[in-house]
Amino acid sequence: MNAPLTGSSRGAGPTTPATLCLDRSGVPYERHVYHHDPHAVSFGLEAADALGIDPARVFKTLLVDLGGQGAHRLAVAVVPVAGQLDLKAAAAALGVKTVSMANPVAAERSTGYVIGGISPIGQKRALSTVLDESAFDFETVYVSGGRRGFDIELAPDDLRALTHGVRATIRRA
Repeated sequence: MNAPLTGSSRGAGPTTPATLCLDRSGVPYERHVYHHDPHAVSFGLEAADALGIDPARVFKTLLVDLGGQGAHRLAVAVVPVAGQLDLKAAAAALGVKTVSMANPVAAERSTGYVIGGISPIGQKRALSTVLDESAFDFETVYVSGGRRGFDIELAPDDLRALTHGVRATIRRA
């Protein structure tokens, strides 16, 4: 997208906790719906292909376990779909010694979303969030809108502000 986003988008696409949060905040964004193939190996790469955009602009939402008990010990890492999460870098950004990938059931329970449709926005519980530095190379980025087959496009600074996230290099190429 070349032109900046100009206002909240209530057009095509489902209403999800993410879109409700965006609409309430007044943050400009665009909705992008595509056909989801249930056999897709990578939800994020599927979105990039279906929407015809550079995979470097599409970010996946991963939950990590900080150790300890309960959902309050989870955090969110947002990284490009074409890369992998560097667990050591994520731990450093979150101020802990180590992190591991969260149990999928715990991730779904904590966020209120299903795997492959977890949005970093509008989660049931506010979790510490780290947004990969590469997002700030783009005017807008794409993240899950809260359902498989539905992405939202917004400015990375708005994503960081909505999630109260921190910027850090947390990806491995």
